[in-house]
Order: sequence, then C-alpha cells, then structure tokens
Amino acid sequence: MIVDNKLPIAPPGRHTTEAKQSYPMAGMNRRTNAKSLEYSLAVVILAAGRSSRMKRPKLLLPWGRTSVLGHQIQTWQTLRGRQIAVVCAAGDASIRAELDRLDFPASGRISNPEPEAGMFSSIRCAAQWNGWRPGLTHWAITLGDQPHLRVQTLQALLKLSAAQPAKICQPLRLGHLRHPVILTKKILLLLEDSSAPTLKEFLRPFAADIASCEVDDPGLDLDIDEPQDYEMALALHRATRAKRR
Repeated sequence: MIVDNKLPIAPPGRHTTEAKQSYPMAGMNRRTNAKSLEYSLAVVILAAGRSSRMKRPKLLLPWGRTSVLGHQIQTWQTLRGRQIAVVCAAGDASIRAELDRLDFPASGRISNPEPEAGMFSSIRCAAQWNGWRPGLTHWAITLGDQPHLRVQTLQALLKLSAAQPAKICQPLRLGHLRHPVILTKKILLLLEDSSAPTLKEFLRPFAADIASCEVDDPGLDLDIDEPQDYEMALALHRATRAKRR
C-alpha cells in the first residue's frame, strides 16, 4: 500500500539542505571534531502496531536470515546508534519472544499500555521513558515496518542531522517529508506532555525548524500493512541488493 505521510514541510528555501559536514558514524569519514563528538544518537523502533490488515504480526515476517524486526535492529546497530529501544504493546508475547530470540536486552524495551491509541502514543511512551542513557542528543523515530529502506537513505538522513544538529531532520521524496524522523532533545522533551493527536500535528508548529534531504528511494513511499505490501517491500529489497552486486 502506498502511503502519504504528509508531515509539515518548512517554507521554500529553508527545508532542503545539502549536508556537508563529515558524519562521524555509519562507515563514513571518521575524522571527528568537537562538534561531531557532541552528537549522540538514540533510535526508537516503533513495534506496537496490531497488524490487523496483515492478519499476522508483520514485524515477525521473514526478512533475509532474520525477521523484519531483527533486520531493523541489525540495521541501526550497523549505523552505530548509541542506544536502541523498541516500543512494543504491553502484553504482546509474540514480540517479546522475538526480542528474546534476538537476544535484545530487556533494558531496551519500552512498553506501551495503550497501543490502540495509535503510533503517536508509542512515540510519547518513548519520550517519557526513563531508561535513556545520559548524554544522548538526538532520537531517530523509525517505523518498525520499514526494513526495505536503503541503508544509503538512512546514512543521508544521519549525515544531515549531524551537519544541522539543531534541526528536526527527515528524508524528502516527491515533495513530501517521510519517516524516519530525527528529533533533538529539546523536541523530545516537549513530546512528553503533548496533547497533539499525531506526530504530524505535533510537528506542525516546528515547520521552520525542519531540515530535509531529497532521497530517491521508492521505499519511502511504502508502508507494510497488507500481504501485497510485504511482497512489494521484498521486491524493493531484492532489487537494491542486486544493484550492489
């Protein structure tokens, strides 16, 4: 299913940025300076959805040699997130069992007691969580069902965020801002008590504070909700792997 996450876009001339600073992570130029050393990334993987249209837990679907959720964790580990946390529905035994199988620590699991309230409730749970390590400066909010995004897409987003650490950062495709979203600590703290119904509404007043990078990744348009979406995501993933060979 093609999705349109039309999150607010900053005024023309203020949102699209070429990130030119050396990025200190993800296998890029590892020369660091005082500014880059201050950048410390946490990752929030949203995994509390019900998968009602898929008819089975979509984060447990096979993906390569692991599951969708396992692939997401591995990807962000490769990208050197300092701390990775998974938000899951309270009482979801299947996700808990998968995290056990993956040897993902219990200390990195955030429980959402009201997942039926939607994705933004999981984001707020992450913002309110007291398990974050000291010194973190940025939080990447990523959908659990986007294993098909190209690593280069995520690298470009992280490079942008490192270059503009005061900005909210998102990938941009076909004129629309997409997920993942990288938030600053200031914005994360405002999330704790937000009464906004969605992330889109929460970010609306901060449109001028959003930086984006144009990315030609069709995976940004795809959300895995139904079986045909899963097949499309697998096809995109295979095509990306074939190009790298």
